[in-house]
Amino acid sequence: MIALFTDFGAAGPYVGQMEAVLHQYAPQAKVINLISNAPTGNPILSSYLIAALRRSFPKNTIFLSVVDPGVGGQRVPVVVEADNQLFVGPDNGLFNTIAVQADKACWNEIIWQPDNCSNSFHGRDLFAPVAALLIKGKKNNLLQPYQNENLENWPADFAGIIYFDHYGNALTGLRYSNEISAKQLHIGSLVLDRAGTFCEVKQNQAFWYENSSGLVEIAINQGNAKSQLELELGMPVVFV
Repeated sequence: MIALFTDFGAAGPYVGQMEAVLHQYAPQAKVINLISNAPTGNPILSSYLIAALRRSFPKNTIFLSVVDPGVGGQRVPVVVEADNQLFVGPDNGLFNTIAVQADKACWNEIIWQPDNCSNSFHGRDLFAPVAALLIKGKKNNLLQPYQNENLENWPADFAGIIYFDHYGNALTGLRYSNEISAKQLHIGSLVLDRAGTFCEVKQNQAFWYENSSGLVEIAINQGNAKSQLELELGMPVVFV
């Protein structure tokens, strides 16, 4: 399957345009719109989100991933193979967390060029055709080996908020571990205890827990943590 990971938003034509290209090049491929509201224009925070979400997908899934504020610039178009999954998109930090967390990662530069490619929509004109060609097994004249030199100091986890879901729950870039299970989470002036799930706390009580993707998440039982706690993307968290 091909999973779309973008910051395009639910409105507008962009996701549909990419799906149309995929259907044109690989009509038998299963295409899933995984997420279209990744942190807007922020490949760094998005990198921790996609690294968590990809773990629920099977081997050989191709992630067509576009969070690309530098589109048309000098960033390199790449395909990263990590733990038998493929990631197609820009080398702007979006795939760095995947590579650092993976048991094995291999980077390739996309050398294939379409007949027509806009300067502002590589997702449709470059990355979508490449993803479709890959799912059909066509690699000739498509890729060449590439060395990412920006991974040495890249942290495998991000101790801060990376995404808000529809309910206002705040996902962090920290993977849950037994080491922090008994600790309190500090964010701003707030101190939160851990709960196993929502029904373990009172209504409108804030807490942190391990979410379904294995990340530390901040929530309020039957409430909106983002608005009620005045949380923002990037806010750091500390465990004590």
